[in-house]
Amino acid sequence: MGLVVLIGVSGSGKSTFAARHFRPTQVVSSDHCRGMVSDDPNDQSASADAFALLHHIVATRLRRGLLTVVDATNVQQAARAELVRIAKDHDVLATAIVLDIPERLAHDRNAARPDRDFGPHVVARQRRELRRGLKRLDKEGFRRVHVLRGSAEIDSATVELEPGWTDKRHLTGPFDIVGDVHGCRAELEELLDRLGYVLDRDPEGRAVGARHPEGRTAVFVGDLVDRGPDTPGVLRLVMGMVAAGDALCVSGNHENKLVRALKGRKVQVTHGLEESLAQLGAAPDDFRARVLEFCDGLLSHYVLDSGRLVVAHAGLKEEYHGRASGRVRSFALYGETTGETDEFGLPVRHPWAHEYRGAATVVYGHVPTPRPEWVNNTICLDTGCVFGGRLTALRYPERELVAVDAHRVWYEPARPFPAAEGAAAHGTGGTAGTAAPAGVVALGDVLSDEPVTRIATRYGTVGVPRDNALAALEAMSRHAVDPRWLLYLPPTMAPAPTSADPGLLEHPDEAFGAFLDQGVARVICQEKHMGSRAVAVVCRDPDAAARRFVPGALGAVFTRTGRPFFTDPRVESAVLAELRAGITAAGLWERLDTDWVAFDGELLPWSAKAEGLIRDQYAAVGAAARAALPAAEGVLAAAAARGLDVADLTERTVLRAREIEAFSTVYRGYTWPTDGAAGLRFAPFAVLAAEGAHFADRDHLWHMGVAEKLADHCAMVRTTRYRVVDTTDPQATAAAVGWWRELVGAGGEGMVVKPLDGALAAGTRGLAQPGLKVRGPEYLRIIYGPDYLRPERMAVLRERRLGRKSRMALNEHRLGVEALARHAAGEPLWRVHQPVFGVLALESEPVDPRL
Repeated sequence: MGLVVLIGVSGSGKSTFAARHFRPTQVVSSDHCRGMVSDDPNDQSASADAFALLHHIVATRLRRGLLTVVDATNVQQAARAELVRIAKDHDVLATAIVLDIPERLAHDRNAARPDRDFGPHVVARQRRELRRGLKRLDKEGFRRVHVLRGSAEIDSATVELEPGWTDKRHLTGPFDIVGDVHGCRAELEELLDRLGYVLDRDPEGRAVGARHPEGRTAVFVGDLVDRGPDTPGVLRLVMGMVAAGDALCVSGNHENKLVRALKGRKVQVTHGLEESLAQLGAAPDDFRARVLEFCDGLLSHYVLDSGRLVVAHAGLKEEYHGRASGRVRSFALYGETTGETDEFGLPVRHPWAHEYRGAATVVYGHVPTPRPEWVNNTICLDTGCVFGGRLTALRYPERELVAVDAHRVWYEPARPFPAAEGAAAHGTGGTAGTAAPAGVVALGDVLSDEPVTRIATRYGTVGVPRDNALAALEAMSRHAVDPRWLLYLPPTMAPAPTSADPGLLEHPDEAFGAFLDQGVARVICQEKHMGSRAVAVVCRDPDAAARRFVPGALGAVFTRTGRPFFTDPRVESAVLAELRAGITAAGLWERLDTDWVAFDGELLPWSAKAEGLIRDQYAAVGAAARAALPAAEGVLAAAAARGLDVADLTERTVLRAREIEAFSTVYRGYTWPTDGAAGLRFAPFAVLAAEGAHFADRDHLWHMGVAEKLADHCAMVRTTRYRVVDTTDPQATAAAVGWWRELVGAGGEGMVVKPLDGALAAGTRGLAQPGLKVRGPEYLRIIYGPDYLRPERMAVLRERRLGRKSRMALNEHRLGVEALARHAAGEPLWRVHQPVFGVLALESEPVDPRL
């Protein structure tokens, strides 16, 4: 990452040099840009526009962190200054490579090129400007200046790309990241011992190093010095570990100030610096010299583990990761303040972590906090050891916290330091999964300015049209449950391909064939309940709800669009109470090692949620037909009695009456009276998630087993009948078809065919369809109308295009599994809501902008 500025007169070989040492995409040429804006690379009248384009390309590449080489003469100081400014604006270093050749050689080369028709005075002027600028290039802001003199030196030169000093992406750990030590040597030794490091001591018994037998690397977030009882002891230990390759260390603001003091610069001897200077004053001169060299060489931050981990003393915004400038270092050392001070005279910190949206985990210290908490994939490890708190480390990638108590209050803070409460205040704390949800969702997290917002998942990128997202924003803003409950929204489900039987739309054979074509041989056929899809999040106690979700509640039941399932909160509370009691009696808290659990299932009867829909859309049709059709039959009978030929019309009317009665029978079968929670039934078919885990990787037999165990101890829970089928076995598929006919013949909706291996089952192109629904012919009357089985209607319906529905089902499935994975990993709320919101958006119809 950085800017390379080639400098040389026309004919010095800059383009040849660039082509030899850099990729074509890395080189931005002024001649090429001139051609882009004028169709003539030599049209000097287009130079202003050409350089505007060049600067824009350079700025864009540097913003994206790409090495960029500028191929232009750049002999004028003003031209170079603009490029250096762009580099500084993007916090990257600039390197100058000067190609200094004899003026006569440049003339000869230009004379040999037909596109160079300018006189020798141009090269002479350029060379004079170059000679004047050579003396001050190092003062213009270039970090390095390479001057190659003569064609032989230019031709023999090699270019080696170096990673930035902060770029340690090749180091993958595992790491133990230690918070602010502040001279607390005894606590540091105790913490390293608890982390498993073996201390190395000198003949005087002082710790001078520590090594982990499993090859782990310690990383110190800075502020090793000041305030505490033994700054020299801490430095001796950490310096030894760093020198032996057992540790890394970044600079803290206290090291920065100590360096200035040791160099004799004027600083205010406050905030514990006086203790460090007094303790170091009693140490030998050579030790103080080594301390100065060590602290002065500390970097602002490190980028580790292929860019997945960033360590900086005060944290670091995403746009600063891996970059180098004064403001990057300042942010890494001091953070960002609002310009205000609090009642104790201390600066008010800007909460940058609440706005962080980066993929890299950022670990930092600097601001003492009673206990570390994850905020948007960042964590502060300064737990105020020197103020009587604790010294804390983070095991990475395990994301486990390890802490030791301070031996005493070593330094009285200017701002009172609150003690942490609860078990996590001592010992090891917890994992990322136990962190309180944080990170309020911002508009930009779910809606971009582009026509399509792209959401990256572990299973491919899913595009969400902007118009759909706007409609989803309206729905979620007005109607959704508290967003902290929304860890998942169920995807839509695609129907099986159209049946080969001309009298049916759906048949199990097509579902079996579709999965077999995807390379999925074993499937599970589950009874399809006629209810309403519901996600139930159940917490064991108020502490679990407050820690992981919402204080003051014990769970939530919501629809597949994120709305509260029940309008009466008392009904929801009663349902959750029954489920909680069943989970407790079934021992599922212990089995799943959790204090909360989320289920996906069907809540019955259908009328519990859709009573208004049934009454207004289905029952109204049946009532109207039953009132009108007998009267029509009477009129037709009277007409026939008078000798009119109305036989065909009478037959059609009688048929319509039979169809309406069959239509009414279907929806009546999915309703029964309920009183509050009494009469409700919940049929769970998937255990979505629990503390620190999701279960998309479990096969469906595991999920069915958990549901059956719960049903044994909870009267509200209804089991789901199922059978496993080998799609390569004709006898097995024939038996499953017979079972389906039994289900639909008894008034059931049908069945759902799913890959047995679970939600993460792979097909020939990544994730397989999560399920295909195969509904019975009678049930489909309430979807397509009472008369849909007539041949003329079936001919039209059989041409239905299912491709869009299938693609949407698979995309929503990808988003749903991604949301569960992010939630299980303890990622911030906004990260979980990206895929959750994507599911809702794909289900939403664009809103007419005129509304």
